[in-house]
Amino acid sequence: MAAAKKAVLGPLVGAVDQGTSSTRFLVFNSKTAELLSHHQVEIKQEFPREGWVEQDPTEILRSVYECIERTSIGVSNQRETTVVWDRLTGEPLYNAVAAPVSPGPSDPVAVVPSGSSVPASGISSVWLDLRTQSTVENLSKRIPGNNNFVKSKTGLPLSTYFSAVKLHWLLDNVKQVQKAVEEDRALFGTIDSWLIWSLTGGANGGVHCTDVTNASRTMLFNIHSLEWDKELCKFFEIPMKILPNVRSSSEIYGLMKAGALEGVPISGCLGDQSAALVGQMCFQNGQAKNTYGTGCFLLCNTGRKCVFSEHGLLTTVAYKLGRDKPVYYALEGSVAIAGAVIRWLRDNLGIIKTSEEIEKLAKEVGTSYGCYFVPAFSGLYAPYWEPSARGIICGLTQFTNKCHIAFAALEAVCFQTREVDGGMTNNKILMQLQADILYIPVVKPSMPETTALGAAMAAGAAEGVGVWSLEPEDLSAVTMERFEPQINAEESEIRYSTWKKAVMKSMGWVTTQSTQSSESGDPSIFCSLPLGFFIVSSMVMLIGARYISGDDFFKRLHSAVS
Repeated sequence: MAAAKKAVLGPLVGAVDQGTSSTRFLVFNSKTAELLSHHQVEIKQEFPREGWVEQDPTEILRSVYECIERTSIGVSNQRETTVVWDRLTGEPLYNAVAAPVSPGPSDPVAVVPSGSSVPASGISSVWLDLRTQSTVENLSKRIPGNNNFVKSKTGLPLSTYFSAVKLHWLLDNVKQVQKAVEEDRALFGTIDSWLIWSLTGGANGGVHCTDVTNASRTMLFNIHSLEWDKELCKFFEIPMKILPNVRSSSEIYGLMKAGALEGVPISGCLGDQSAALVGQMCFQNGQAKNTYGTGCFLLCNTGRKCVFSEHGLLTTVAYKLGRDKPVYYALEGSVAIAGAVIRWLRDNLGIIKTSEEIEKLAKEVGTSYGCYFVPAFSGLYAPYWEPSARGIICGLTQFTNKCHIAFAALEAVCFQTREVDGGMTNNKILMQLQADILYIPVVKPSMPETTALGAAMAAGAAEGVGVWSLEPEDLSAVTMERFEPQINAEESEIRYSTWKKAVMKSMGWVTTQSTQSSESGDPSIFCSLPLGFFIVSSMVMLIGARYISGDDFFKRLHSAVS
């Protein structure tokens, strides 16, 4: 059956899209870019403390194997999630902070990291995790105001978002990690590194590598020289021996060592947003895309030139499609919470049973009725980079119901974009809201799986594989759906300015002191010196008053209150 399909369809390319919320495996026809088959497994997130977000690396790896068994490989992944594992045992040392089509022996596999994960016996630190805020503030004090060498070398602001501070925290706080580093057993990687190492043999000769797009999100990688930077590693106190080898986004990294695809080459690796840029075929300077997933990410191709923003955008590596190919850069606007707000409404508030119900609820009212939702669950990313922010719902009245909150949640996702892709783009109300709020037309691809498509394209185009041409004349045209604004410009501006007021109110909710208390895990009220002093002094005054006045005073007081 598989052979017959291959004879008709030609070479097939599979892509693993490992995201924050789920793992998917998708199979594409390399000649037409048609999606032929896919399977998806949802991934659990763990919240051991307020502000902490973890995933089980073993569960992530199992989900990849399950998806592959049911469908073929490139890799796309969540980019900043951090995993440290034991190279001798293959075990993580901490948590990470449609019809099946079987490919032939030459069908490549791609890996597209879209989030990070780690195996069951360990933990990976997820990109949304906030436990390192005090670490970030302490490190910031060591950067000269007139020489921000971290940003000039990496294109990134010092933030809890990126891998270096998570790895620094693991090295400082997890004894298993410290011991493994001392004994030369520890390996570090983002999710792509963990998956490629595991899929190519793991402890039995697995390939420890990453690509330039994922490396550029660690804050340890010099985006100009395309190498791990000694000064940055020294600043973050990261031993360079645990870092993966950096490769291009399109080359053969190794072969699958087990499962249904044993012997198939893994030949493409891109961070999820870079993969979406490739899948949207934004190969020209100035072309941009916006992706709705767990978060929301706008990338604009700036060609072979690093462009630095003064407005909160990140400078990052877009892709390098071959060992001898040039590197391309991008400007990125990052929003932490997009699709995650829908999951929150489902899992935490229970106002919907499935993610798809959000559109039905919002459609019932057609307005938020003045309700605004700022889902700053992990602080605010671009353009504010404000970790003290927390989520708020404001503008509530007695008339507000769950339908208005559902509408406000969709509206919250929409306050920046141009050309969009990702699973949430199937929601037509969301797309219409996006056009209304921006007051520009919004265009979305009819096939939303452009992240996995980008990984598959990189895998199929790799030297030694050569089943997918990236020449402009050979690229398949993408079918688009267009949404025009249906409100006037004045209303669009009023809604946006009200949203900005809500954003301002979300800031300043968390202080460094409360963050440090969360890190230490000390729930005592006496961890706050002013509060502890107030309570102790009040008790002293109360005892003194009783001693002076005698018991009759307290009996009369009790009678008056009663």
